[in-house]
Amino acid sequence: MTTTPAPARKVPIVCHGHSRPIVEVNYSNITPDGYFLASASKDGQPMLRHGDSGDWYGTFSGHKGCVWSCVLNGPALLCATGSADFSARVWDACTGTQLHGFQHKHIVRSTAFSHGSKLTTGGMEKMIRIFDLAQPEVAPVTLPNAEGGIRNLVWLQDDKLVLCALSDKPGINVYDTRSLQLVQTLETKAPITSVEISYDQQYMTTAEGNTVRFWDTSSLRMLKEHTLKHSAEAATYCPAKNRFAAGGEDMWVRLYDFNTGAELECNKGHHGAVHTIRFSPTYESYASGSEDGTIRIWHLDGPGS
Repeated sequence: MTTTPAPARKVPIVCHGHSRPIVEVNYSNITPDGYFLASASKDGQPMLRHGDSGDWYGTFSGHKGCVWSCVLNGPALLCATGSADFSARVWDACTGTQLHGFQHKHIVRSTAFSHGSKLTTGGMEKMIRIFDLAQPEVAPVTLPNAEGGIRNLVWLQDDKLVLCALSDKPGINVYDTRSLQLVQTLETKAPITSVEISYDQQYMTTAEGNTVRFWDTSSLRMLKEHTLKHSAEAATYCPAKNRFAAGGEDMWVRLYDFNTGAELECNKGHHGAVHTIRFSPTYESYASGSEDGTIRIWHLDGPGS
């Protein structure tokens, strides 16, 4: 009698270094020097790594509280961080030198670079600020106050829009950066815990509870929705291979078929809830960050077993 062998267990690259939970990971675009992975942690020490190998490049030292956000700009020359020390900071990603510090009146939960020279920030102050990094001494432009604490901010449509997800209220607010007004709210059933824009800027992926939604960024129309059997605090989409990955409180990272929602892989290894997950810009791997303080990089086709 013959039996079908069980699929080989996938072994991720494990990135140590943080001493407390990982709350956000973000990749850069592909640059002449490769691509990079930035991570935010409650240990207050945002880090930069090589995106493919996970090798540590450096730590941006200076925050005095948990760091909730850590993002790289397009060419990966700048890094922005948002912290519980009531500040957002901009760093030289090559040297680790702080270039700008922007004081806020409450915790900064989200930072996002535009395609130009702008940086938007938001958090528990319920205010969205837009800083011009070409004129950092000029007071920021502000958008109408949100109805709750801000969890996620993203730019869309050639920087004409800023989208905002709140910590404790359903929906995604859409602001026009030309009129500086709230122009639309995308309806969701629960507060959004993860927002991702694809590298080609065509798709937005959101997670709420155990629901993952996919949106067309040009029309802001929902394209597809999958209700998963497990919680999805964070989700990431790979349009090149029609796959998406999600993770949540059960500690496992799962890979799904985009068209059907069928579970394709269940990757075990984390020892705490998965708070953040992102595909790399090559779409050959994805990184997950967990309550256990580690980042794990999972390759779609290995390596190792």
